[in-house]
Amino acid sequence: MHLHRNKRHRTRAVLLALGTAVGLGIAGPAPAGHAAQPAAPPDRLSATPHGFAALAGGTTGGAGGKVVTVTTQADLEKYAAAPEPYIIRVAATITAEPFGANVVVASDKTIVGVGTRGELVQGELHLNPGTSNVIIRNLTIRDSAVAGNWDCKDTDFDGVQMDTADHVWIDHNRFSNICDGQLDIRKDSDYITVSDNRFENNNKTFGIGWTPNVVTKITIDHNWFSGTKQRNPSADNCAYAHLYNNYLTAQADPGDPVWTYGNWSRGKTKMVIENSYYDSVQHPYQADATAELVQRGSILKNTTGRTDAWGTAFAPRDFYAYRLDPAAAVPALVERFSGPQRTIGTSTTLSVPGDYPTVQAAIDAVPEGNDGRITVAVAPGTYREKVYIPASKPKIDLRGTGHDRSDTVIVFDTPAAYGGSTGSATVRIAANDVTARHLTFSNDFDEAAHELSGEQALAMKTTGDRIVFEDTAFLGNQDTLMTDSPKLKQIARVYVRDAYIEGDVDFIYGRATTVIERSVIKALSRGSDTNNGYITAASTWKENPYGFLITDSRIVSDAPAGTFHLGRPWHPGGDPDAVAQVLIRDTELPAAIKASPWTDMSGFSWRDARFSEYRTSGPGADVTADRPQLSDADAAGHTVADYLGGTDGWAPQRH
Repeated sequence: MHLHRNKRHRTRAVLLALGTAVGLGIAGPAPAGHAAQPAAPPDRLSATPHGFAALAGGTTGGAGGKVVTVTTQADLEKYAAAPEPYIIRVAATITAEPFGANVVVASDKTIVGVGTRGELVQGELHLNPGTSNVIIRNLTIRDSAVAGNWDCKDTDFDGVQMDTADHVWIDHNRFSNICDGQLDIRKDSDYITVSDNRFENNNKTFGIGWTPNVVTKITIDHNWFSGTKQRNPSADNCAYAHLYNNYLTAQADPGDPVWTYGNWSRGKTKMVIENSYYDSVQHPYQADATAELVQRGSILKNTTGRTDAWGTAFAPRDFYAYRLDPAAAVPALVERFSGPQRTIGTSTTLSVPGDYPTVQAAIDAVPEGNDGRITVAVAPGTYREKVYIPASKPKIDLRGTGHDRSDTVIVFDTPAAYGGSTGSATVRIAANDVTARHLTFSNDFDEAAHELSGEQALAMKTTGDRIVFEDTAFLGNQDTLMTDSPKLKQIARVYVRDAYIEGDVDFIYGRATTVIERSVIKALSRGSDTNNGYITAASTWKENPYGFLITDSRIVSDAPAGTFHLGRPWHPGGDPDAVAQVLIRDTELPAAIKASPWTDMSGFSWRDARFSEYRTSGPGADVTADRPQLSDADAAGHTVADYLGGTDGWAPQRH
């Protein structure tokens, strides 16, 4: 909508304050187990590695790479072995062929099961020497044991095997019926954390070592060893092995007096065990004469055999902070929260600038047609870039991580003269089911500096359905916020809550069904004594009863009294089927609003549009003959729920 007029240029300065954000998975409650179970500690489902894997630069896996979803062995092998970073979501049961096949995992990878759907059957994830920075989460790895071959002496089918790897996090997986080791950490691998896994139904369960060197630093916490015989774990020549809050029970073959055992500190290992729980375990913990083992706070129930403890080992808190759960709480916590969780992997967090240098780079990493929520967490700062979320990338959450929406700003300065109306938008959202929170969107184009006037310069344009803006700001002048749909007869819905929107000419416009609730709308003065602009310019399809609803909000202005319109009817291209519908209800209006606040546009009379008010207040709310008022009966059918509900009952206002 081009309108030539003089505009007072306003400059905005936002200080750059870059922060960091991390995250490769999700957090949230696991499925309920026993009714009396204690709540999960705050870090049990965290997407951030802890323990030794978090040291010396940390373990980030595929952060910074693209997100892909795999359901076949070929795709898993392709992306796992790729030289570039990937976040690989496993969303199916993948049966490896041939039996016992290795899936090679290269550096800089996250492999995460989607809820409880991700399984690798009769196959091994294999990390070759030199592999670094790998996260394996929320998978079930099972059934590579050959029937009747309990000892697996003639096979080497592990669940996960690594040689001379570093910075690896093994978290929330289930290992079952593997031949031979469920998890083998070998040959000087270092900076490892193994947390919240279930090891079950196995002989040689979890081994560490196969080296004369004393290198490995490993954290092992909140794991459940059930129906396993030996190596729970066996730690040979570890520089530091920190075991805490693990749960060992129901050993396989407890009648074997030597090779059925719990934890073993071997060689020159320095091992610390804290607040673990051993139930009906033979040889709960033991140590070679050359090793050291310190144990404190654990509970032994119906145990027999060795409970060795000698030497001073080391102090884990000299390396990292951690939280110990009471040993008595370990069975309930581990039973509930170990192994794959329904909520892990169903959403992914991409951090800017931690994982990706720009917001658009993070959007580019989102897979086409992604089926899980992906959060783009944007650290405080000013991001001078244009951002486009295409229709093929739904279910994205844009989230500023600062204390205030003004802390995180996405801004650019393109006018319509250089890219058309759509091309001028700083941010465009064409996808469905997108949310944006705690952000500021701005178009700071300087007309005066370019000797232009009356230029559209959008901060935001949407054409997707079910779009939510919460605690966001939209800064611009003409055409600040456009909420649209792909075509006139297609309904798209946008919900704006707790927002700030500013502009002067038609700065809230388009044909989408749009609710603006609990927000502040600022009508900027252009310096005129008669006409400073128009707040809305709706182009609602004539058969859509719901266009724009501004409710429970406040309109403010620095313009002189009686110089601002509430809106005018926009008929794009002169289309008579675009018949504006705007309702302003339960909203405070400033003195700047004209006594006759609706006006014509491009030869179309405002009286033919569907403009109305209901229970407006403030100095600009005087009722005149030119101000249609909605009746109580009609207002009952023009609520937030009516506007947004559609045929699918969408109700973002309830959250």
